[in-house]
Amino acid sequence: MILTALDWAVIAAYFAVNLAIGFFYMKRASGDIGEFFLSGRSVPWWLAGTSMVATTFGADTPLVVTGLIYAQGIAGNWLWWSFLLSGMLTVFFFAPLWRRAKVLTDMEFAEFRYAGPPATFLRGFRAVYLAFPVNTIIMGWVNLAMAKILALTLGLDTTKKQLTGVFCCLALTLAYNAISGLWAVLWTDLVQFVLKMSMVILLAYFAVHAIGGMGPLAEHVRAFDAAHSAVGQARDTLAFVPARSSPFFLSFLVLLSLNWWASWYPGAEPGGGGYIAQRIFSAKNEKHSLGATLWFNIAHYALRPWPWILTALVALVLLPNPTAAQGGMEGAYVWVMVHYLPPSLRGLMLAGFAAAYMSTIGTHLNLGASYMVNDLYKRFLAPDESERHYVAASRIATILVAVMSASATGYMLTHGASIATAWKFLLALGAGAGLVFILRWYWWRINAWSEIAAMTAAATISLTLESGLGIPVVRALHRLDPALALVPLNQDDPHAFAWLMLTTTTLTTAVWLAVTFATKPESEATLQAFYDRVRPAALGWRRFAQAAANPADPDSAAAQHDPTLRYNFFHWVLGFTLVYALLFGVGDLLFGRTATGAELCTLSAACLALLFWSLNRRGWSVWR
Repeated sequence: MILTALDWAVIAAYFAVNLAIGFFYMKRASGDIGEFFLSGRSVPWWLAGTSMVATTFGADTPLVVTGLIYAQGIAGNWLWWSFLLSGMLTVFFFAPLWRRAKVLTDMEFAEFRYAGPPATFLRGFRAVYLAFPVNTIIMGWVNLAMAKILALTLGLDTTKKQLTGVFCCLALTLAYNAISGLWAVLWTDLVQFVLKMSMVILLAYFAVHAIGGMGPLAEHVRAFDAAHSAVGQARDTLAFVPARSSPFFLSFLVLLSLNWWASWYPGAEPGGGGYIAQRIFSAKNEKHSLGATLWFNIAHYALRPWPWILTALVALVLLPNPTAAQGGMEGAYVWVMVHYLPPSLRGLMLAGFAAAYMSTIGTHLNLGASYMVNDLYKRFLAPDESERHYVAASRIATILVAVMSASATGYMLTHGASIATAWKFLLALGAGAGLVFILRWYWWRINAWSEIAAMTAAATISLTLESGLGIPVVRALHRLDPALALVPLNQDDPHAFAWLMLTTTTLTTAVWLAVTFATKPESEATLQAFYDRVRPAALGWRRFAQAAANPADPDSAAAQHDPTLRYNFFHWVLGFTLVYALLFGVGDLLFGRTATGAELCTLSAACLALLFWSLNRRGWSVWR
């Protein structure tokens, strides 16, 4: 792709704006680590929520969506669509509680909810686990996506050139992140989201126009499906739900029934966590934390997918068998951009990809550094230093996180890793641990050992099943399902992936439940202090709710008959219904199914109106 002087000027201006934002907030972020990592807990809902959306809109996301559509059609997106159920759970059941906890990181929560050496160990263990291997893998695959984009757009045809290009983008992101922390991340996220969303919509428009419009696109896709059916590979690319005969069908059932609550995954953690929790902590109050997470889930699942999907479908038609030189299935998205985007927009589009990359990388640089400083360095190594000292340490930690991510990128690039495979690897690595992260808010009996057991069991079991050591288990599963191959469970095989998630979740749940009942509960004082500050539902905390009740206060006494859970379950159902109805309603309208699309969009609007009416009645306070 040839770039003109004007294109390079646009790209340079984009980077200059981001650096200017960083320098603008430099002084404010230097006050203390609360400012550096949480923006002084003064962020409005629209900024915090848009930052969440921008973070999940990485350079990797449209590439992965394209790969999923090549492999399973539109229905393949249930790999991430299923997490809407968990996301809406966070909105109504967890976001206000996280805000009440008043912690700096979700790792710090361990020593608030639990006590003693197990709690201290858990905080350090999770901080190391998430700051190093997990955060490094996530940043590695985002860097990998950017390397593919630069290879196809700028002709960087060697690994060395691709790494050089990625490290230049990483260095620029590191600069404003290390200078101003979360303040820079939030405001650059806003700019980046507007830019990249505008550009993917324009790319989808020109891609569909190049093929003749939506009608011809649908016809070409059906012809593609017919050609595959003729050789025994039945598929329906345009279906929103996979057919029962599809190899992806079992995975679909597992994702929709199990995965969303059982698996820990960055950005979609059951019970909230990671950068979602960080944005909740930074919000002005409970109302703003709820509004931020609600806006995030609507925008993430309903507003963004279709531009990616339409471009991916065009790629499928025009490039049915992409070669490695063309970027493979994931890189076909970029191939469409190179060949069908007007030359006048190429500089803006490349800046849009840079925005997608930098929004995700910026968040993970800041988040990884927060774990390293607040939960490791300050907690265990230097507990009595000044705030200025910790801000300086935060900047050094940010640089260290960037260096680790660069190392991971080099490994992934030289070994030909797939971004979708990395996504699925992390899903399996946390399978079964999600229920603990939900129940720790609602059941007093969960203790620190429950979390430790869940995390270690999930990682150990999933890695075993993906290796030769898991063959005896695979043989037992093969007796139940003869369609399962007698080889280690592989994430790239949708049938095997379903069994990997089912088995890991079942065994992990058995392990952490056994450990929970084999170890002592937390002390009464610790549990009462947690309940008094957070005030979760009385269900599961009955005696602590009774101890907290004030007979002279009717509202306090009524806590034993609190309708909060009932109302929030109603809000949760309204929330995911409005988003799914809007998502599929827009899809139906795009493909000419006008009546069905109009009905679904009307249902979505009705759910939204009812949800806002209910929330306004309660002053947007969903917890007593």
